[in-house]
Amino acid sequence: MDGFYRSGSEIGSSSENKHGEEPNDEAKKFYRLLKDSEQPTYPGCDTSKLSVLVKLLHIKSIGRWSNDSFDMLLQLLKQILPIGSNLPESYYDSKKIIKDLGLSYQKIDVCKNDCMLYWKEEDKSNMCKICGASRWKENSHNEETKVRNNGKKLAVKTLRYFPLKPRLQRLFMSKKTASFMRWHHEKRLDDGLMRHPADSMAWKSFDDLHKDFSIEPRNVRLGLASDGFQPFTHSKKSYSIWPVILIPYNLPPWMCMKESNFILSSLIPGPEGPGDAIDVYLQPLIEELKELWEVGIETFDASTRQNFKLHASLLWTINDFPAYGNLSGWSTKGKMACPCCNKDTCSMRLANGKKQCYMGHRRYLHSNHKWRKNKSLFDGTKEVRPPPLSLSGGDVLAQVNDLEGNILTKDVKRKVKISHENRGDNWNKKSIFFELPYWSSLLLRHNLDVMHIEKNIFENIVKTIMNTKGKTKDNVQARLDLEALKIRPDLHPIRKGDKLELPIASYTLSAEEKHLFCLFFKQLRVSDGFSSNISQSVNLKEHKISGLKSHDFHVLLQHLLPLGIRGLLPKAVCEPLIELSLFFTSLGAKTLKVSELQKIESQILITLCKLEQVFLPSFFDVMVHLPVHLAKEAIIGGPVQYRWMYAIERMLYELKQLIRNMARPEGSIAEGYIAKECMTLCSRYLKDIETKFSRLERNYDSDFQKYKGEISIFSQCGRALGAGISRILDDDAWEKAHIYILKNCDEVQPFLELTK
Repeated sequence: MDGFYRSGSEIGSSSENKHGEEPNDEAKKFYRLLKDSEQPTYPGCDTSKLSVLVKLLHIKSIGRWSNDSFDMLLQLLKQILPIGSNLPESYYDSKKIIKDLGLSYQKIDVCKNDCMLYWKEEDKSNMCKICGASRWKENSHNEETKVRNNGKKLAVKTLRYFPLKPRLQRLFMSKKTASFMRWHHEKRLDDGLMRHPADSMAWKSFDDLHKDFSIEPRNVRLGLASDGFQPFTHSKKSYSIWPVILIPYNLPPWMCMKESNFILSSLIPGPEGPGDAIDVYLQPLIEELKELWEVGIETFDASTRQNFKLHASLLWTINDFPAYGNLSGWSTKGKMACPCCNKDTCSMRLANGKKQCYMGHRRYLHSNHKWRKNKSLFDGTKEVRPPPLSLSGGDVLAQVNDLEGNILTKDVKRKVKISHENRGDNWNKKSIFFELPYWSSLLLRHNLDVMHIEKNIFENIVKTIMNTKGKTKDNVQARLDLEALKIRPDLHPIRKGDKLELPIASYTLSAEEKHLFCLFFKQLRVSDGFSSNISQSVNLKEHKISGLKSHDFHVLLQHLLPLGIRGLLPKAVCEPLIELSLFFTSLGAKTLKVSELQKIESQILITLCKLEQVFLPSFFDVMVHLPVHLAKEAIIGGPVQYRWMYAIERMLYELKQLIRNMARPEGSIAEGYIAKECMTLCSRYLKDIETKFSRLERNYDSDFQKYKGEISIFSQCGRALGAGISRILDDDAWEKAHIYILKNCDEVQPFLELTK
């Protein structure tokens, strides 16, 4: 059969299996279903029905066809193909075929106030045992229960849960993925550098503490990510769907963070986000993770032809800062907003700005540093406090033990009000993750998201130096706060009658400087794929930069901001901003050294203290404070590429594209994801079939003939993205091009070394 790996070639025929084990019952059932789908598309055809179906579903996915248009195509093929064709007649029938491979989801009804799930012993209940709300939707006119056409009642809210065990088993049932699940143990280079979570202190510490788990390299380490998104593009209606996504970290770096290897675990319904009650929705997943830790599941490894007991553990969570509070239980608002500093968060309420500011970074400096005693450059006080102590999982558990059993609900009558003032901390709940036996032993349980921190810091900087109306951190209230604190008298507002005049600060750009700053980005040209077209986000007339994507903030902060501000701001302002840029550049490297991270951890303290000397207290929101902890988290958890939200945000965008029925967004996403997941699974058993995840990149150049030049720099393969333009270089441009070629040409390098 063209394009299909027979079951025998995948797991070995009975004669070949004499050196291996027979697959377990679950694996046999799966391979049997694959073999049943191996039948030809029609009598005499060389292509299997499954191959054709996967190709058609791939076209539907790439072209974003509607279900109706796909039905029309199948009906046309049914008419023109020979009699006896096995192709399904509708998209619904197509899904039934691939769903038989064992990947599906469960529907679990939820109380409308997020009090409880209607599952296990509560599966037959009609009312919430906590708040008394009805399980079913009611007609607003006559208060009768709504029913479907088939007579079944309609639930108010439904969680869609995608069981984890079969999805982990499938990773080992194909040779294409099974061998890669041992990469971290067999192929990883252990040279003291961190390129993967397996190189991190967190991973190695977990191995030392739980040797029974680590002795089997095929046991899966997972990361959990969650965030909400608005499913309706052009709607003012507030609606938030929260997917819960799992990342298998056993895979090598080039596969680990690919969307095709992510596992959708739960789909938490809208219209409101779950808030702290997200623990209610996580119950099925936590129960399954506990079973996978304590009992495991029999799994067949196709690459070694062995059955083994598969276990799994959760390493950490990945989330933006508000979701950090929902998952951890520590409120990320108020005077103790920093979850790392915990009770020792250094903050101050600004009387006029009515917001918290997080300064006091001198306390992180060594005890004899000269800045600790300097009053005039900072907030008018000496700093004698030591830095906050890092808390272990046991310390956190001791703080939250009294919150165990608190009801998590949105019903105001049943919700337990927690006073942070009386408690002396910011805990709202004891997180459900502490039900995992190993959770308190983890070195890093929740990650600070570098992506959103970069975004917020860049916006703070640019909006302030450009004095953007309504967005700048420098305004009348901020200057009055300076006056109230009795610091920086040169920036205090000047009263002229009934009006207040604000002295120009050193960090504020003049109108001419704003124009030059915006002109730099307007004329900017970068390599394809480096960022979006930033010039389109620049309004030269109004001197505004808006409409940037998250990745653009990353590129601007790390690479372009130092170039944009050079010559426009004084050294005292420019220097810490460039240091901040270099900090994030070093932090975001794909390969990390612990010694380098320790250096930037010390440097960021100096940088933030320099910023305190320049910018107003209102500038220092909690996002500007969080870089203090990022280098330490990288030392513990490894490269940030495995612990930030970029890949997760891309998956959220893909899930949003699956919505076909705007009245049922969660159902649309669940059905579309299952079809996509099964298509990806089938592609692992098919030869030479393009799928959405195996397509060549947009700028793939390997098929283009190399230019046969005399030197190496002209022998690279490539192609033009558009029509060529002839250009005559002036002497200056010619000299720059000449120098560039000489510096980047392999043949010239020996001569350059001789001149050193």
